[in-house]
Amino acid sequence: MMRDRFGREINYLRVSLTDRCNLRCEYCMPEDGIKNKIPHCDMLSLEELYKITEMFVKVGIDKIRFTGGEPLVRYGAVDLIKKVKALQGVKEVTLTTNGILLEDKLQELVDAGVKRLNISLDTLDPEKYKQITRGGDINKVLNGIEKAKKLGINPIKINTVLIGGFNDGEIPEFVELTRNGGIDVRFIELMPIGEASGFAKSKFISNEEILKRVPELEAIEREDPSSPATYYRLPDGKGKVGLINPISCKFCTNCNRVRLTATGKLKLCLHSNREIDLRKILREGGDLEKIIRESILTKEEEHHLENEEYITRNMNQIGG
Repeated sequence: MMRDRFGREINYLRVSLTDRCNLRCEYCMPEDGIKNKIPHCDMLSLEELYKITEMFVKVGIDKIRFTGGEPLVRYGAVDLIKKVKALQGVKEVTLTTNGILLEDKLQELVDAGVKRLNISLDTLDPEKYKQITRGGDINKVLNGIEKAKKLGINPIKINTVLIGGFNDGEIPEFVELTRNGGIDVRFIELMPIGEASGFAKSKFISNEEILKRVPELEAIEREDPSSPATYYRLPDGKGKVGLINPISCKFCTNCNRVRLTATGKLKLCLHSNREIDLRKILREGGDLEKIIRESILTKEEEHHLENEEYITRNMNQIGG
């Protein structure tokens, strides 16, 4: 077991496989994509990603989520996931994806040990989806969701960033997806990160709006204290509706996660610019276990978004 200096058990690692993505969502990436692409030598190889992840598991991490950019655009991603899932001590491997490649990759992912998925989806309208993603095809995502249901992925979590004037009118439709079970929907407040810093100020809408639009939602007990979401359910619903409020309601007290970027930087807090270079430690033959343990003890107590202390890197560079 690994704890930080505030007594929080740190058992959850989010691993970004790449900063590349096959979409250009307005609040995540510049319209023309990545201007200064990271040189190949600065990216962690799959073997290096495995070695660092293996060390995190050794010191107490038992839950690992693979993210990006879009993780499925990284060649060899599924093989790495399978290899990590086989590590002794790993209880769960999960994936956050935009769903564009999901239908084709899903059987391989299930065979690799993925039993839960988070799919980013900000609108159910094909034209609006094309607009917010700058060209994406929502049908590919919906086909992937249907296939995930058939293959027994349960629950499928839909992550929806709430954007004022864009998708707040679809709140009841998203909530309705949870009625029959198999799908949970989590609404996430728009965070002022990198490209989205200015965008978020004009488009921010509190998750409290969801409870106003769908007043019949009933609060349910939080199953996992470390989860950033507070959960609700329709009176006759089987699935859950989660509200993630990093701006209006902090969940730092129970934070149990750290992040590893595709370039080998350890981020102890999503909303801090501070990073620790594990790639350098690994490549120079340093004591990786010692550095990880010492770094965990410096994890920030809380973020300060309420004071407009925003980070400069885009979300695709950090890992979703």
